[in-house]
Amino acid sequence: MYIKGRYIVSACALLFLQQAMANAMDCSKAANAVENTICANKGLYELDAQMGTVYRGLMKASVEARPELKRTQRLWLKARNGCVEDVTCLDQHYRERLQVLNATWRVATAYQPNDLDSQALKDLQEKIQAAIKHDPEFALERALAALAVKTPSGGFSGEPSEDDSSITHFPTSRPKGVSVNEWRALTASKISEAAETGLTSYTLQDLDGDGQRDLIVNTYAGGTGLFTYVETWRRDGEHFVKRSVEAESSLFYINDRGANQSVDWISLRGKTYAAYRDSEYGADRLYLLNPLKINVQVPTVTVRYRYDLDVPSLQHLDDGKSTFELESDLRRTLNQALASADKTVANPKEPLCPIPPTGPGENDYYSYGPASYYIEKVADLPVVIANDCYIGALINWFGSYSEKNGLFAQLALRKPDADGDVRSYEVYGRRHITEVSTSIGKADGGAAN
Repeated sequence: MYIKGRYIVSACALLFLQQAMANAMDCSKAANAVENTICANKGLYELDAQMGTVYRGLMKASVEARPELKRTQRLWLKARNGCVEDVTCLDQHYRERLQVLNATWRVATAYQPNDLDSQALKDLQEKIQAAIKHDPEFALERALAALAVKTPSGGFSGEPSEDDSSITHFPTSRPKGVSVNEWRALTASKISEAAETGLTSYTLQDLDGDGQRDLIVNTYAGGTGLFTYVETWRRDGEHFVKRSVEAESSLFYINDRGANQSVDWISLRGKTYAAYRDSEYGADRLYLLNPLKINVQVPTVTVRYRYDLDVPSLQHLDDGKSTFELESDLRRTLNQALASADKTVANPKEPLCPIPPTGPGENDYYSYGPASYYIEKVADLPVVIANDCYIGALINWFGSYSEKNGLFAQLALRKPDADGDVRSYEVYGRRHITEVSTSIGKADGGAAN
C-alpha cells in the first residue's frame, strides 16, 4: 500500500510473504548467473516468491487460460534471463510481470454478483425508502442499523512491540474468546506478524455462513490520511486462507482525513456484506462488498440529498470559542447567494465577477481557487456585498453529517485580484433524501480494486 511517498507494509502483506516463500525457487539448485543473482538479493528473492504464488494461483483458478499463461511465462523468463546479473533490470522485469499477473488473477477470480445479490440490493433500497417516511434525514443509517450482523463474533488485539508501542504483533498465546481449534488453525496459517507500521486488531466472525468463524484483520496504518486497512481470511479446514494472493491487498480502507468513509457489517437474505460507504456533498454511495472475494462488479445503492442551507446569525471566530453576531442585511445577502449553490459548479467556465477592462489577474475572476485535499469544494459562486462582488466557495467535509448540527460547511469569500480581503462564514444545512437508486458496477474510494 502506498501512502504519500512511503510504503505501509500491512499485516496481510507480511503474512503473504511468509507463505509465499514456499513458492520461491530452490536456491540450492540455482543453475545460472540469473538465479544466483536472485538468490543473493533479498528483494529479488521475495519478488520471485510472490511470482510463484500468483502464478500457481492462476494455474489453479483458470484451467482454460493455462496454455496461454504458460506461453507468456516462458517468454517472460527468456526476457528476464537477458538481464543476467543486472539487479535493476531484474527488479523491473519482476514488477512489470507481477502487475500483469495480478491484474489477470483479479479478472479470473473476481466475484460475479448473482440473483441473490440483486435481491439483497432491492431489499436494502426498499428498507431505506420505508425509513424515509419516519426519518428523512437518517433513513440510510436507520436501515443499516436494523440490518447489522447479529452472529456471534470475538476480537483480540495485537501485542505491543517492546521497542515501539505504536506497533503490534500477533499474539504469542491464545487470546480469550478464541477456541483451541481456532487457535490451532491460526497458528498453522503462520499468522505471526502484524503491521510494521501501525496497530492491528483481529475479529473472528462467520462471514460465509458455514458455521466456522473467519478472520478480519484491521490495521491502523496512520499516514497523512489516517488510514485503516481491512483484509479478510477464510477459514478452510485447519487453516485460514487470505482472500487475495496479492502481497499488498485490502478488502477496503478507511481514510479518516480527506474523505467521509465508513463500513457496516450487515446481513441481507442470509448473506453477510461489508457495506462500504463513500460519501460526498449530496450523495452517499453504499457498496455491498462480498467479504471473502475479489470485488470488481459491486452491488451499489446511491442515496441523494437536497440541503436547506443557512448562514446562522451567531458566528465563531478563528479560536472556535469567541462569537460575533452577523448583521441582518449581510446574513440575508449570504443566504441569498447560497440559494444558488445547487445550480452552480466548481471551477465554472464563465467569470463570477465582472472583469475590469484594465489590470492584471483575469484568471482570479473564475474560481475561488483550489481547495485542500481534506475538504470538498462544492461550488464557486458570486456574492455581492454593498455593490462589491466577491468570489465565493461553498466547502464542506464530504457530506459529513450529525444529528445535532446536520451538515457543517463554510462559505469562503475573497475579493478578486486583491490580497488580504478574505472572509469565511459558517454554514449549516438539513438534508432530505431525493432519490434512492441501485446499480451494479465498479466501486470507488477505499473499496476500489
